[in-house]
Amino acid sequence: MPNLPASWLSHWHAGLPSQCAVCRRWPAQRLCQDCRLRWARPLPRCGLCAMPLPAGHGASGGQQVCGACLVKPPPLTHCLAALDYAYPWHTVIGDFKFRGDTGLARSLAALLLEQHGAREQLEQCDLLLPMPLSAQRLRERGFHQALVLARALSGPSTRGKLRHQAVQRAHTAQAQHDLPRALRLRQLRGVFAVPPAQLPHVRGRRVLLIDDVMTTGASLHALATCLRRAGAAEVSALVLARTP
Repeated sequence: MPNLPASWLSHWHAGLPSQCAVCRRWPAQRLCQDCRLRWARPLPRCGLCAMPLPAGHGASGGQQVCGACLVKPPPLTHCLAALDYAYPWHTVIGDFKFRGDTGLARSLAALLLEQHGAREQLEQCDLLLPMPLSAQRLRERGFHQALVLARALSGPSTRGKLRHQAVQRAHTAQAQHDLPRALRLRQLRGVFAVPPAQLPHVRGRRVLLIDDVMTTGASLHALATCLRRAGAAEVSALVLARTP
């Protein structure tokens, strides 16, 4: 991975003729219009966990909520996802997250901004917080993918809201995507902490979390719980993809 700032690379790459990351058409946008129409159609999703819902669910209006969240509401006030973490997006997001293709950030952020309610969440939040990355994981990966995505989502309505240092994350021995939910929850106990100097920026604030993939929700729920204990008024999340 080059030593140039990832957010600068993302902006620079976005303006160049390119090859579609899905169908490999050349020249095209990084995510061409045909692939967006075919693979990124909006789905009805639970407003609390972003899981896909049956067609027509909640058609009477209001926030659609799945049965599991009705029985046990999560610590998130809202949760919105743009995609299912499935073909072809698992490969595209893997290129962005694990193979350093930061030029995809702006195209992926555009998919998220097209979702109903995403821009409103960005406008209404007080604090924009990318999922924290431990120092060791940052050294291994070479960049903070959730921070790059948050910067790609940022605009005039989020000026001054991005505060990626508001929460610290301890390193976990095993990557979360390798673990089932029960082990994820066990490993995440005490992994997030709000430094004392950051508490005034969290107390009473509406926090919006940004992440690339939501698998079981364990990491987002642990982070939201940490922020609520630190005095956040509410915590919501925008994620690129949700594992169905």
